Amino acid sequence: MNAIDVLIYGDGEVRAAVEAIPPTEWETPGAAGEWSARDVIGHLGAFELLLVEVLAELRGLEGPAPLLDAYRELGPEAFNDEEAAKRARTPAAALVAEYERAHTQVMELARLLPPEGFVLRGTLPWYGAEYSLDDFIAYGYYGHKREHAAQLASFVDALTRRPREATAAR
Repeated sequence: MNAIDVLIYGDGEVRAAVEAIPPTEWETPGAAGEWSARDVIGHLGAFELLLVEVLAELRGLEGPAPLLDAYRELGPEAFNDEEAAKRARTPAAALVAEYERAHTQVMELARLLPPEGFVLRGTLPWYGAEYSLDDFIAYGYYGHKREHAAQLASFVDALTRRPREATAAR
């Protein structure tokens, strides 16, 4: 697997989904369950920032890693709830910018890792001793982004059908 390519493809999915969202519909619930498109991009941004901290740790960079610490301590679901609550009132444009900045950092850090750093099992013990960074990126990021991008595309599709269905019923 080429993790750099996988990161690029996942980002492309998110960006395409974001571009398709009508500006007036960012706050509309129903993009992913009760979440709005704004909530989804905030969620993806939080996880992208988490990946920045994971990659920084693997590179041996010193510094605080509050998201990674919270993820390890709380687990994925509680981490997600906490980060969603932090972003509940943040405007969509700011959340998109946060995601984009974080993705830029991810790419910079990922390109600094040696190829073997992606395939060594057990480098993320909190994720599972049998997994590698490649696995974390493929399952936790690429699959995650594809899932939410598909939800956003379905949401946009439902929005575009809504007026036609209402007009046809008259």
